[in-house]
Amino acid sequence: MSNAVFYCTFNLKDGASVQDFLSAAENLNNEYISKQKGYISWKQLSDSGNWADLLMFETMEDVKNFEANSVNAGELAAKFYSFINLASVSVAYFSVEKSYGMS
Repeated sequence: MSNAVFYCTFNLKDGASVQDFLSAAENLNNEYISKQKGYISWKQLSDSGNWADLLMFETMEDVKNFEANSVNAGELAAKFYSFINLASVSVAYFSVEKSYGMS
């Protein structure tokens, strides 16, 4: 069975501190996301104000469970999302068909 990816693009709110946003993301990852079943990694990508989160899990079922249970992250998630322009969010799911090099 192939790994699965939760891919989310978004923009930060005008005036949001990147440093504070990344700190909130790190707290969310360390205290909640990294403890979810099947979690492998989370990469945060950015380019000229555009952001993307690439979270890898062992299976698509793990990804779907992660998203369904994300409301359980409470204040950690609330802090993370407080930096994001929610109208800009787009989410997609992918199965990893082939991987090259280091993950």
